[in-house]
Amino acid sequence: MAACLEDHRNLYNAALEHRRTAYRMAGVTVRYGDQSGDLKHIRADDADGQGRWSFCSQQATLRRLDKAFTAFFRRVKAGRRAGFPRFKGRGWFDTIEWPRDGDGCRWNSQPEHPAATFVRLQGIGHVRVHQHRPIAGTVKTISVKREGRRWLLILSCDDVPAAPLPQTGAVAGIDLGVASLVTTSDGAHLANPRHLRSAADRLAAAQRDLARRKRGSNRRRKTARRVAVLHGKVRRQRLDTAHKAALSLVRDYDLIVCEDLRIGNMTRSASGTVEAPGRNVAAKSGLNRSILDAGWGVFLRILAHKAESAGRELIAVDPRNTSRKCAACGHCAAGNRTTQAEFHCLACGHTAHADVNAAVNILRAGLALRDAAEAA
Repeated sequence: MAACLEDHRNLYNAALEHRRTAYRMAGVTVRYGDQSGDLKHIRADDADGQGRWSFCSQQATLRRLDKAFTAFFRRVKAGRRAGFPRFKGRGWFDTIEWPRDGDGCRWNSQPEHPAATFVRLQGIGHVRVHQHRPIAGTVKTISVKREGRRWLLILSCDDVPAAPLPQTGAVAGIDLGVASLVTTSDGAHLANPRHLRSAADRLAAAQRDLARRKRGSNRRRKTARRVAVLHGKVRRQRLDTAHKAALSLVRDYDLIVCEDLRIGNMTRSASGTVEAPGRNVAAKSGLNRSILDAGWGVFLRILAHKAESAGRELIAVDPRNTSRKCAACGHCAAGNRTTQAEFHCLACGHTAHADVNAAVNILRAGLALRDAAEAA
């Protein structure tokens, strides 16, 4: 499997170099169809290398590069920071995809062994899988991912049956935060465990050790694995927290309203330039780290998936002024929020927890959007 990953990485890099050279030397734009057509000649010339792997999986790698270029041109057109596609070094290409079960791969390839599950991958053979939950629906694509020393098998399925939950009649707006991961309009708070902060000392020590190691040495590779293990644990803890928080909301509410957050913009660096340096750079850096540690983006994605599966309704609203607007009288002013946790309306004197007040405003905005959609 490591050799398969390495050959797919080389194919990706060669295809990227092909595109760069063709445009630089002749002004020609090479597209996915052109490179896919050349793939059969590449496989014939390198039968012991590229030729032993699945043609379908190699096409998926070329599509991956094509998606990178599509995203690059989309960012250029939008006037954003473009980020030209880069070559993949060792350790930066860890996933292979087989787009169709039965074409170069086969899930449950040895059904005569009911006590164990196997997947067959072309050029690799039958690989035993530690299946942690039953498969629902029909397997569509199969992906293999290397994560440190572990290998993960990822399946996507068609015709997955929905699992609607019974109606509760309850609705809620939710406000995402750093002190509490989620605050509902009912006044409930779901804690933010701050997993990265808990592991910060161990990560800092491991990264200092990594910086002292000689490049290419065995000790550096071992220390890099230790850093990867710590980061992997934090990521899995964050996923676990997001799944549990989203499940509790989906079980309790028929309608959930959240903010349509632009997390990438919110966590942008405030360092600025030499001519125009930013202000409060250290404070903004700490806030960015706390936001990313909370994992808002992961939580919202998981919440959307669970809400769809459970038959719940999820509405995203414009987040502007939700934390400044008074839920009692509607007065909107920056001075209404006296501290991070306290809200005191300058017009009517209404006081509340700032996040609860924001969640109430979010819920009302979502209900107004739903009513407008139904009226239309």
